[in-house]
Amino acid sequence: MSLRLGDIAPDFTADSTEGKINFHSYLGDSWGILFSHPADYTPVCTTELGAAAKLKEEFGKRNVKMLALSVDGIDSHHAWIKDINETQHTTVNFPIIADEDRKVSELYDMIHPNANEKLTVRSVFIIGTDKKIKLIITYPASTGRNFDELLRVIDSLQLTANYSVATPADWKHGEDVVIAPAIKNEDIPAKFPKGHKEIKPYLRTTPQPNL
Repeated sequence: MSLRLGDIAPDFTADSTEGKINFHSYLGDSWGILFSHPADYTPVCTTELGAAAKLKEEFGKRNVKMLALSVDGIDSHHAWIKDINETQHTTVNFPIIADEDRKVSELYDMIHPNANEKLTVRSVFIIGTDKKIKLIITYPASTGRNFDELLRVIDSLQLTANYSVATPADWKHGEDVVIAPAIKNEDIPAKFPKGHKEIKPYLRTTPQPNL
């Protein structure tokens, strides 16, 4: 199954390190981030889960619930978490799904046979409060993810969902944004009272509107 942006994130029920989880119920009215790991006790995954745990408060500020997945079992997950906590100097504080039967991995197309026919790639799905997929990123198993970048993307997604703007290259929270082309010049003062700059007729910027 190939998922695309705007699709409803498939619901599922699975065992996790924090008990049985129904995905949509778990998300509730929150945004969600679902990210997969090739296997337990792999070095890159160990650093990733440690990094994610340290940023849980930042995800929480953005109303984002975190959920990880690996194709190993619950007992393996719990033992691995002890290693993660020890080596990364943190406490894993979100559920890790045990996907031994690969049902969730296959539902979300996390296994790419030309990369590895048994293990997941490093998939990332960001899901909005409407349960629709807002972002999909796929990393190879050898490359660790940048969780600061995922927070940056979430800032952009949440901002652009509520205002008629887009975020330019390398944008960070607090910086100027781009006014959507559909907004007419005469309508800008009412919609963006902080003012704007016209660089080209199609490239107009304004201070971040929700600050």
